[in-house]
Amino acid sequence: MGSYNLQVTIDQDSGFCFGVVYAIDMAEEILAEDGYLYCLGDIVHNDEEVERLKAQGLKIIGHEDLKNLRNEKVLIRAHGEAPETYRTALENNITLIDASCPVVLKLQNRIKSSYDNKENILIFGKHGHAEVIGLQGQTNGDALVFQDISELDDAELPASFTLYSQTTKSMDKFYSVKDELLNRGYEVKANDTICRQVSNRDKDLPLFATKFDKVVFVSGKKSSNGKVLYEVCKKHNPNTYFVSSIEELNPNMFSPNDKVGIAGATSTPMWLMQKVKAELEKY
Repeated sequence: MGSYNLQVTIDQDSGFCFGVVYAIDMAEEILAEDGYLYCLGDIVHNDEEVERLKAQGLKIIGHEDLKNLRNEKVLIRAHGEAPETYRTALENNITLIDASCPVVLKLQNRIKSSYDNKENILIFGKHGHAEVIGLQGQTNGDALVFQDISELDDAELPASFTLYSQTTKSMDKFYSVKDELLNRGYEVKANDTICRQVSNRDKDLPLFATKFDKVVFVSGKKSSNGKVLYEVCKKHNPNTYFVSSIEELNPNMFSPNDKVGIAGATSTPMWLMQKVKAELEKY
């Protein structure tokens, strides 16, 4: 294999959002003191970062495990939790280290007060996503969750409702959903609750992606926001590759002297993007 001399640049706006930074800082602090810490669900939707923290003593548990725990510390990650989790913790004398993202908490409160005001609630979000489960929990599970407008084609919807969005959805999609529902004759009160750190990336990434011959987008497969941002990159630079680890890189993706940009999701650690850069520079 000849040398490729790739010029590689990492997008400095990519990487952890403040909610994830906050959760991981809290985890690392307690791990340094106690040597172990339980975390409810993956602390971040990035397997490489989860493995790094597991090596420091982080133990990932599910809601079933929580019911059987007593007198322990448990971290709630940035995605937030439904009210039931807090009740279980109280009953089991569990100390919750609450690293719920403030943007998510604010949204939970807004949904709860809508629900208390007897409004009908629709949530534009990914089925089964940790954040969405927490949001739906504010409504005792009454809110209707949909991730695609087509799911509402045959749904019996009330004439008027309040529309909310998972914080990491695409802003453009949210507003097109709102317009479509208005066109169908519903009375829609829309609350744009999309995190600005995510939506600003939507705006900055196109500029970044067009500067390069190829773009390597680094993200965990489970990251919702990774899917959104990868699509943004690919739209503005068709030569965009999605990789979760350096094992998925391949010299055949590149040509000699390519200018390569590396970008990532709000759940992608900077060290992983640096590892990808170092790997590409070996070519």
